Parts: sequence; structure tokens; C-alpha cells
Amino acid sequence: MTDHRTRFLQLAVAAEALRFGEFTLKSGRISPYFFNAGRFDSGTALAGLADCYAEAVDTAGVDFDLLFGPAYKGIPLATALACAYARRGRDLPLAFNRKEAKAHGEGGALIGAPLAGRRVLVVDDVITAGTAIREALRLIADGGGQAAGIVIALDRQEVVDASALPRRSAARAVAEQHGIPVIAVATLGDLLAFAAENATLSSEHGRLRDYRARYGCD
Repeated sequence: MTDHRTRFLQLAVAAEALRFGEFTLKSGRISPYFFNAGRFDSGTALAGLADCYAEAVDTAGVDFDLLFGPAYKGIPLATALACAYARRGRDLPLAFNRKEAKAHGEGGALIGAPLAGRRVLVVDDVITAGTAIREALRLIADGGGQAAGIVIALDRQEVVDASALPRRSAARAVAEQHGIPVIAVATLGDLLAFAAENATLSSEHGRLRDYRARYGCD
């Protein structure tokens, strides 16, 4: 496992963004773990998370020149990533969307740098049904930008529809539908390896493995 993946999982556990137990998901599935990027709720935690994002993106080698954060969680994540790149000497433009278009003032659904003519990297926490990501990609296209890729914190590598063949995760389905890479800082596979090597989390490994056997793909 690469260093940024290990570091991300350590940060997520320390911030309680990654928790273990019994959690009912929107799908109705009972998951042995839950990830909430909103728990990275301090400057230090966000800075550490953003550095992990930057290393994942750089490792993937995606060409882009603007960061886009879908409302709501994508906004602080993209902002923190822009700051991380600034510390590394790369000053990137940043944009994000409102949940509802504004009719007064400057109006519109977008805030920040113009998208036209730019290769846009979408920054978010996870992809579940993919609805928010598809909306972000539509806004980027409408704004004259070109989607270059998507980076998320955690890919659950979980099948969207267990009855559908071939089995695809939400991240894989979005990547195939739109023809762009989806980069994950870490995956469920990484979490399994991390739990197996971590004495504190070793008791969670069996439940994580069983969940992946039932719902996992990719």
C-alpha cells in the first residue's frame, strides 16, 4: 500500500471519519464501517487530508488545470486541495456550485473561477449513486469546461445493484459512462489490508472481508 493511502486511513481513524460497528446505509445494507469526510473538521485534519488527495492525484498522473467542488462536501475538500497545491508551488483556480441557482447579484449556479476552456478535476468524498457527480459533470460541460477526472477519498468498491451483471461499483459505472478516470485516495481493499496489519483494527478484518465478499466488486 502506498504511503498516502496508509496516512489517509490513519488520519480517518484518528478523526473518527472512519468508524466501525453496524451502520444502515441508504441502500438498506448493514455495513461494518462508515466513512464521513465531515469529521475532518479542523485546519490540521483538512490539511493532512488534502495532502493525501494531492499525492493520489499526482500518482495517477491526470492532466488538469482547475479544481471543482460539488456542493456541499466537495466545496471544503476542493478548497483544501487548492491550498495543498499552492503550498507545493502550483496555484490552481477553484470553482464550486450552489445547490440552488441564485437569481440576484451575480446569479447562476457556479461560484469561483470560470470553467470555459479548462480541464476540470472534480473533488468529492465518495460516490454512492453518482447523482451528485453527474450533476457536477453537467455543470462543467454547460460552463464550457472539460472534465479531466474525479478524485474521491474512499472507494467502497461496492456493487450498486447486486442483481445486475456485470457487477459494477458506483465509481466504476461513472468512470465508464463518462470516459474519465475516478481516482480514490484509498479503497475498501486498502482498508482490508490496513485492518489486517493494525492491531487495534484486526478484530474488524473478518467483518470487512465478509462484507466485501457479499457486496464487493472491482
